[in-house]
Amino acid sequence: MTSGTAKTVKQYLDELPPERRAVVAAMRTLIRKHLPKGYVEGLAWGAIGYSVPLKVLPDTYNGHPLCYVAIAAQKNYYSLHLMGLYGDAAGTRRLEAAFKKAGKRFDMGKACLRFRSLDDLPLEALSAAIASVPMPAYVARYQAISNRTRSRAST
Repeated sequence: MTSGTAKTVKQYLDELPPERRAVVAAMRTLIRKHLPKGYVEGLAWGAIGYSVPLKVLPDTYNGHPLCYVAIAAQKNYYSLHLMGLYGDAAGTRRLEAAFKKAGKRFDMGKACLRFRSLDDLPLEALSAAIASVPMPAYVARYQAISNRTRSRAST
């Protein structure tokens, strides 16, 4: 876990102990290799995140870029936030099945996958999950959900 003073991805990585930096850097490489076009890398909420730029989607619920994927070193584990799978039951089931097939423990909440080492992960399945939602589809999904929420609030 970093001290929280990092302002850039490089600073975030530099603050990590070497063994933790190696894991986060490897995940960062995997994410960047499979990330659909348009998402941008940055530092947010104590994690390296890949988001929809505000110039593409300025109207987010919190005024921050909409996160698609994020990787962070926590105190006792790593977290990989797969927001593209949030609300995608079929995608989540595919990922869970890949973990089971590989004989690995699936420790995931709604979108946060927790792991202790790279050996805990079926990397091919994670690559597919990361590559699965092009930015226009992710933005459209977000806007559809946001519009439904707004219309319920106004009635």
